Amino acid sequence: MANNMDFNKLTELDEQAVQYIAVGAAVLGTGGGGDPHIGKLMAMEAIRKYGPVRLVRPEELEDDSLVVPLSMIGAPTVMNEKIPSVEQMTRPLDLIEKELGRKVSAVMPIEVGGGNSLVPVIAAAERGIPILDADAMGRAFPESQMVTFYLDGIDCSPITMADERGNGVLMHAIDGVWEERMARALTIQMGGSASICDYPVSGAQVKKSAVPHTLTLAYEIGKTLFESKEQKQNPIEALLKQLGGYALFNGKAVDIRRRTEGGFTRGEAVFEGTDAEKGRTMRLFFQNEFLLATEDGRSLAVTPDLITLLDQDTGMPITTENLKYGARVTAAGFPCDPRWRTPKGLETVGPKYFGYDVPYLPIEELAAGKGGDL
Repeated sequence: MANNMDFNKLTELDEQAVQYIAVGAAVLGTGGGGDPHIGKLMAMEAIRKYGPVRLVRPEELEDDSLVVPLSMIGAPTVMNEKIPSVEQMTRPLDLIEKELGRKVSAVMPIEVGGGNSLVPVIAAAERGIPILDADAMGRAFPESQMVTFYLDGIDCSPITMADERGNGVLMHAIDGVWEERMARALTIQMGGSASICDYPVSGAQVKKSAVPHTLTLAYEIGKTLFESKEQKQNPIEALLKQLGGYALFNGKAVDIRRRTEGGFTRGEAVFEGTDAEKGRTMRLFFQNEFLLATEDGRSLAVTPDLITLLDQDTGMPITTENLKYGARVTAAGFPCDPRWRTPKGLETVGPKYFGYDVPYLPIEELAAGKGGDL
C-alpha cells in the first residue's frame, strides 16, 4: 500500500489516537479482527484509568527485548456477546512470563485488524509497558499460522490462553498450523472467544519479520476519514489516494448468509449495483475476513490482497458481523504486504487454502482488466 507518512509523529496512544486507530484498523482488517467499537471502548477505558500508552517502533527495540503479541481468538460475533475483562487480557501475559522466566518488554498486535489492534493497548496500559508500532500481517487473517513470523520459521511457542471464567492454558505446538488446530479447539470449549499470546519474539526477530509502523498507518487512515468528513470532502476518494487503492464496486447488500462455524464467522454476501453501476452484481465471500470478491464469473479482488467495505456516505469501514441488508457500500481493494505474494505466502493465505478454486492475481492486474476469469 502506498503511503508517505512521517512515522515519527505518533509517540503515545491517547483517547483520540485510539479513536483514529479503531477506524483505520477496521479498514486494514478487511472486515475481521473483532468489532473495532468494542476494542475502542475497552482501550479508551484503560487509558482513562491508567494513562496514555507509549508507542515504540521496531527500530527502537533492543535486540534482546521480549515482545509478545496479544489478541483475541474466535468468532467476532461471539466477542460482541461476551466482552472480555482486563484480567482476561493480562492473564496470558502472566502465564507467558512465568513460563519464560522474564518480563515482557512490550506487547504488540498480532494483526492490524478491527478490535485486535487495540486489545494490546488494554494490557499495556494496565502494565505500564509500551505497545509496538507493528503487527505480523499488515491486515487481518483468520488463522494462527497466517503471520509473517510463520513465513520466517519463528517458533510460535509457548502459547498461552485465557477465558472469562478464569481458565488459563499453556501449551507448546510444533508449528503455527498445529497451534491453530489446538487453540481453535480450546476456543470453542471456552465459549467461542478467548484471549491468546503466541509467537513471543525478540527485538531482533521483530526487526526482521514484523510489518512495521502499522498502528501509525491505521491512525493516519482514521484521521483521513474523520477529517475528510469534517472538511466536506469525499472520504472514499481521499482514502483510495492515501493507500493506492482501487474502487471495485458501488451497490447495496441484498443477501447476507452468515454463520458461526468451527470458531469462525463464515458466509457470503450479494450486492446489487446502484446508480451508474445498476445491473452489476458482486458476490463477497468471507471467513472472519473478506477473502474473495467476484462479478459475473470474474475475480475483482482475491486474498491476500485487502478487500474492504466502506459506507458510501461516510467512508467508514463495515465489518463482517456488522454488515446489514440494504447497506450501501463501496467495495475497495488494496495491495497486501509483498511477503504474502511469495510462494509460501500464497500457500498460507492464498485463495486455494480457503477452498476458493480461483487463481491469485494481484489487485493491480485485476483493476487494469488483466485476467480474473474464474
